[in-house]
Amino acid sequence: MLSDVLTLIDVDGREHQLATWDGYVDAAGLSAATGWRLRTVGLCKGDVCVPLFGRVVTAGGDAELIDLDAWAAALGLVTAHDDKHDVVALAPSAANRHRDAAAGKAPPLRLADVDGNPVSFDDFSGSKRVLVTWASWCGCRHELGGWQRLQEELADSGLKLFSVALDADPEDSRPWIEAAAPTYPVAVDTAHVTAEQYGITNVPSVVWIDEDDRIVKPPTIAPGDDQFVEFTGIPADQHHDLLRAWVRDGVLPESAGSEAAERTDDEQRALAHRRIALHHQRAGRDGPAKQQLALAQELAPWDWTVRRGGIAMTGGDPFLGEEFIAFWGEWDASGRPGYTPTT
Repeated sequence: MLSDVLTLIDVDGREHQLATWDGYVDAAGLSAATGWRLRTVGLCKGDVCVPLFGRVVTAGGDAELIDLDAWAAALGLVTAHDDKHDVVALAPSAANRHRDAAAGKAPPLRLADVDGNPVSFDDFSGSKRVLVTWASWCGCRHELGGWQRLQEELADSGLKLFSVALDADPEDSRPWIEAAAPTYPVAVDTAHVTAEQYGITNVPSVVWIDEDDRIVKPPTIAPGDDQFVEFTGIPADQHHDLLRAWVRDGVLPESAGSEAAERTDDEQRALAHRRIALHHQRAGRDGPAKQQLALAQELAPWDWTVRRGGIAMTGGDPFLGEEFIAFWGEWDASGRPGYTPTT
């Protein structure tokens, strides 16, 4: 008899119910959920196989039961657990993310807009693209109009702009999207796949991708306009002029050759804990949601998508609340880690 049911949250934020036995998960259910199957050559998905090199991922050789942590490690994933509520979330390991970043290819992004309709960043492949990330818990929620003006200015030069709101609920983003009525696509990424795939830890951040789908400028802070220049200390044209030169003349700034900031496994695991927090929040379990967010914030103390975004998730004030002011003071005193403006 199966002893329990586990909720598995995958790297795209999708939830799967898996049968378990003595802490092991049902192999057939795990394969159906993720596409990875255990074969004699290793773990395989389609034509891709990952050798195990002697690593044991089954329960004492029983191929019908899988050790989820060992299985995840073999695939280059980290796990976050909430054993009290039988929930496990996955995220790419730091090594996997660094490997993918070093390849220079833009990860695919297939998300949904505020009404749940599918939108894909990949639809703009073959054009110069700019990925703009923002959130309702950031003053940059007011800057969609600034990006609209830049898109209109550079559209004839071939620029394709794609915007992603890193919010826990699409309704948090809706007022700002409807007020700006942008003509460029705006996705809402509640699972923060965009942040995870592109290494974004603060907003507003932008990423440049060329016609060959290569990341030519990693995530950097770039406001859409000058509404908050006194606060950020970054004039919008500091980025926009560089973007104009690239789009119109193919001239890349010196920072285009830099690599995205490296992340640790703890920072990656923090994103998985945030997924569990969102799972609990949607179910109305505020206490467990706050506990998981606290774990995430401890693992990634300078990740604003976790820290400030987490304040908004749990009903706090991400602008003037005591929790945010305390975080701001701690971050500022530490030299503003992760705050990399456009150069």
